Amino acid sequence: MTAAVNSFTDSSSVAHVPKPRWYRSTFYNAWILGIVNFLAPGIWGAMNSLGAGGQASPHLVNAANSLTFCLMVLSCFFSSALVNLIGIKPVLIIGTMGYAPYAAGLYTNNRFGTEWFVLVGAALCGLSAGLFWMSEAAIALAYPEPQNQGKFLGLWLSFRVGGQLIGGAVNLGLNSKNGEAGKVSYTVYIVFIILQSLAPFAGLLLTPPKKVQRTDGRPVRLAIQGTNRRELIETAKLFVTREFLLIIPLIAQAVYSEAVMFTYLSLWFSVRARALGSFLSAIVALTGGNILGWFLDRKQIALKVRARSAFVVILTLQGAWWIWSTILTTRFNRTKPTFDWGDDGFPSAFTLFLLLVLSFQLQYLYLYFVVGHLARTPAEVVRIAGLLRGTESAAQAVSYGLGSITSFATIGGSAINFGLWGVALVPAWFVVRDIGGRLGDRREERERAVIEEEVKEAASTRRSSVEKVEV
Repeated sequence: MTAAVNSFTDSSSVAHVPKPRWYRSTFYNAWILGIVNFLAPGIWGAMNSLGAGGQASPHLVNAANSLTFCLMVLSCFFSSALVNLIGIKPVLIIGTMGYAPYAAGLYTNNRFGTEWFVLVGAALCGLSAGLFWMSEAAIALAYPEPQNQGKFLGLWLSFRVGGQLIGGAVNLGLNSKNGEAGKVSYTVYIVFIILQSLAPFAGLLLTPPKKVQRTDGRPVRLAIQGTNRRELIETAKLFVTREFLLIIPLIAQAVYSEAVMFTYLSLWFSVRARALGSFLSAIVALTGGNILGWFLDRKQIALKVRARSAFVVILTLQGAWWIWSTILTTRFNRTKPTFDWGDDGFPSAFTLFLLLVLSFQLQYLYLYFVVGHLARTPAEVVRIAGLLRGTESAAQAVSYGLGSITSFATIGGSAINFGLWGVALVPAWFVVRDIGGRLGDRREERERAVIEEEVKEAASTRRSSVEKVEV
């Protein structure tokens, strides 16, 4: 079989590969996945980037977000079994359907003071969003050619930040004269509800895995074989592997900061300063993320050098920002400021928020680069995407839950994130140092697994044809 695979690889590299149709190409699908991401979690991020969903107080919204992420832990774990039943594209579409009710809950709370609908919307969002998060992560890891993985991730995550960019721009236009603390205009949420309602329709434009046309001519496999019981067992086995257990602290540290930095924005800045922060931080994150994606694709640099150097730079910066954040929030907890444009201390406090968002984007993209080198087979891509997103959700549930406690939200988040950073460093390094070394290049292993499956199918087809001729 190895010889057959090598022969297939050699012939496929020599043979002419037809130019992919634009609507089947990997970059078309990166755009579609990005647009869906923009309309669903991107707009969700836009609301939260206004500081606690744009509300005057962060505590109710933080509690609702904690509920969302608790339910996402469950839906992420069972998501691969659902893929086994109906396929990856339908799961992605179903996963977009809970975001609009979340925005509707914030709208009714902002305009009428209704609190229960915020929690109902958060629950619906959590049940569907876990499916969405798993499916989009699996697609982002499996669709692109190996040499385009970083650019695909950068483009995909740019759209997510694009939601924050558009949301910040809209809110800045509506609240540019509001230099006081408080909640944003409820008109903003009407725009958000309309946009999130379009997400399922955008998902229909995604190409199913079997119809994707890659520039290297290799097929995309994201189907899962076997029973749901077996799938859940295999997912549990993958969770307790050495590499995944070691990477859990890094996953937690990477996403814990989201609630912390948006609570920070809500507590210490005026409405228009929060809108400006949402807008400018999106530009910074978009630029930095795409530069990192370009670097991670540089085949001229050895894989292990890319993995290690990016880890050192990103985690060093993370440590610096969280030390700075802990110092500033301790001071703010004593002085109780509300920073507006031109105030003393505004540049330092505002710059920290921009850097925290940039670091979140860089570490989040890098996290997918690392996890993409842990899955050996296409089926494991689906499983590890679910585990990754489930672990993320658990960390964010804790983060938003603690952020809902008034006495804790001011300085506790920064202190915990700084602690998580210290805990994550050594275990994550044990995994990162093996990428391109002991672990090899798992993406190439998956490509060979797909080729091997193609060879088996071709051999089976030939045998069937021979048997028919003989009969």
